[in-house]
Amino acid sequence: MSTLKIKDLIARVPIVQGGMGVGISLSGLASAVANAGGVGVISSAGLGVIYNEFSKDYNLASIHGLREELRKAREATKGIIGVNIMVALSNFADLVRTSIEEKADIIFSGAGLPLNLPSFLKEDSTTKLAPIVSSARALKVICRRWIGEYGYVPDAVVVEGPKAGGHLGYSNEQLNDPAYSLEAIVPEVVAAAREIGEQNGCYIPVIAGGGIFTGEDIHNIMALGADAVQMGTRFVATEECDASPLFKQNYIDAKEEDIEIIQSPVGMPGRAIHNSFLEKVKQGLKQPKACPFNCIKTCDVTHSPYCIMLALYNAYKGKMENGYAFAGSNAWRCDKIMSVKELMDTLQAEYKAKVDAVAAAAAL
Repeated sequence: MSTLKIKDLIARVPIVQGGMGVGISLSGLASAVANAGGVGVISSAGLGVIYNEFSKDYNLASIHGLREELRKAREATKGIIGVNIMVALSNFADLVRTSIEEKADIIFSGAGLPLNLPSFLKEDSTTKLAPIVSSARALKVICRRWIGEYGYVPDAVVVEGPKAGGHLGYSNEQLNDPAYSLEAIVPEVVAAAREIGEQNGCYIPVIAGGGIFTGEDIHNIMALGADAVQMGTRFVATEECDASPLFKQNYIDAKEEDIEIIQSPVGMPGRAIHNSFLEKVKQGLKQPKACPFNCIKTCDVTHSPYCIMLALYNAYKGKMENGYAFAGSNAWRCDKIMSVKELMDTLQAEYKAKVDAVAAAAAL
């Protein structure tokens, strides 16, 4: 595999571990991926619940938790550590400022358009910025704002397809439309990134994610022009993943028919593993008492059947009867828990096997 270069950041393996919220990807997983040559990513979503003992103020606990996780990751690796910060988070600005102050290597930001992200950088800031988009159009909108208002070109861009886990930047109709498949949108985003890069005398690496499961998948998507891939689901089924073993077992036990699209309380479709909690939601048996955190701008407790933050936190702790696991479309294919190193070695071996097979076919 080729290296991934994001300005002065060089990842030996072109794999970015996707940020998975409410405790699934913290410093443990992120540092293990970084040590294996990839880009490790801490998710900032839900840190206010996880670090609730520090402060009952959700925002203060979130800021403290992010500082703690970044510092723990730094102690465990000299590799690349990023932070995923959703635009939809009510404390988006404070989490961005904290990441930059703590010198996170890169911020990945989606779940909305991060139009003002460069405004948080100072003259001496070293943190790179990478928006997460679902289309070339979204990338162009972001770049017009970033370049026009801040003179800043994205350091990289992540394009997520409709087979990703968690909240999805697509309508329910688009999820199964071939025109919106990752294979269809990657060339479009690559073309836009190349054009914008050339106009501004730089190169914008494109990182593609959503449903990528094997080394062969990595080869195929990079053959379409992507410089690297983002993978989340595969990293859940690792020893170093920060979630409860019971959460990970949900992936191992899942069947293909268990992977479903749900309507999240935050107003977006999401992909999750069906369980008894989600069944009760469908039956109308779940009722939130109040909004305890005000954590997501788009969440309306008066129309929400449950608090998504508490549901995901319960799942992270292994209390699956009171929550559920977000997952990518291929989560059911996970059949064992392995180390991050073993997973990375497996993916690279599968990638090489595909390269060799293509070369052999071309030689015939």
